[in-house]
Amino acid sequence: MIRKITTASILMFFISSAFAQVGGESTYQFLNLVSSPRQAALGGKVITNVDYDVTQGLYNPATINVAMDNQLALNYSSYLGGIGYGTAAYAYTLDRRTQTIHAGVTYINYGSFDGYDENGVSTGSFTGSEAALSVGYATQIGYSDFYAGANIKVITSKLEQYNSIGAAVDFGLIYINEDLDFNAGIAVRNIGSQITTYAGQTEPLPLEVDFGMSQTLDKMPLRWHITFENLQKWPIGRPNPARATSDLEGNQTPEKIGFLNNAIRHLILGAELFPDRGFNIRLGYSFRRSEELRILEQRNFSGLSFGIGVKLNKMRFSYSHARYTSASNSSFFGLQIDLN
Repeated sequence: MIRKITTASILMFFISSAFAQVGGESTYQFLNLVSSPRQAALGGKVITNVDYDVTQGLYNPATINVAMDNQLALNYSSYLGGIGYGTAAYAYTLDRRTQTIHAGVTYINYGSFDGYDENGVSTGSFTGSEAALSVGYATQIGYSDFYAGANIKVITSKLEQYNSIGAAVDFGLIYINEDLDFNAGIAVRNIGSQITTYAGQTEPLPLEVDFGMSQTLDKMPLRWHITFENLQKWPIGRPNPARATSDLEGNQTPEKIGFLNNAIRHLILGAELFPDRGFNIRLGYSFRRSEELRILEQRNFSGLSFGIGVKLNKMRFSYSHARYTSASNSSFFGLQIDLN
């Protein structure tokens, strides 16, 4: 039976398209949402943190390391439009030779929607949810400063009466210079395919390639982060119809996005104050989110994010707040427990 899209359904589609990495071009868009409050606070796409943060392994498997041993993380976000999503991660070190095995889950619940047939008659409510289960592993490449890792993911999706199952892998590579406290990494995410489709048509997965660098300053307790996101796609910018110009005859000229504007939309900046201590302050800025969601002639700070981290005994609490528009923002809460 044909179902009309309600206002709530339109909102769900808009959120999936506008705020995912490159929305509207693939299925399972939730796979590229940020994985933790720490990542969200630093702009959303940090791939070079190699420390206790066990959730980092969900996004870049090359960062899986022995410091994550027996760490359990639970994260939840009250996302846009009433959508709720969260992640969980756990790592266990078998021994120093085989290093660490990582497991994680990402889950999103789109909530309840009203369904109607082609005549506008109510057919009841329906729901939508998606989840991905992953197992990951990383290893040092010989005796070098390079480490490589991979995640294997099984994906399930249920949208109204339609179901889909998929499988994907993530690959990561990271360079760690301990003398300079400098890391550089690359993550290639979501290489895979649908195993079963929603309605007989195979859709691509949201492939994403990110490159990042980070370093702790020598004489200041601050670690900076630079990430270049969605390197698999150029140009990444889309003209905004609200920024079209009109001449005296009413002819409209669409917004022109130049080379520099396209380049800067790939850039994310982040900084973490006191990164190795029990209390952290984090700040990030996504240029693409800022450009795509800013309102003309109004300052709404789209693209800005900030957060804190607090350690109490064997528990770490994290919180982040990300600005999207004046009417809609997102908060992310996280708890990591040291089970050793």
